[in-house]
Amino acid sequence: MANEPESPVRDKNYNLIWVLEASLHNVWKLETYIQDAQREGDSELAEWLQKIQHNNRKAGEQGKRMLAERLQRDEV
Repeated sequence: MANEPESPVRDKNYNLIWVLEASLHNVWKLETYIQDAQREGDSELAEWLQKIQHNNRKAGEQGKRMLAERLQRDEV
């Protein structure tokens, strides 16, 4: 994103947290879009959105595990 300023927080764990939040937010938001497509009778769009939602849910779960492991290591 060329117009977006560089983050003042240059930290890999911050980046992980940001992507984790974005993935989980997408899971939640996509539910609305899936319901909209289903209500309009567009099963092709609903199925495509469900695949994207599944991928975001999977990324969210992986990110949560990764963050927990990193936070535990940092405590030692």
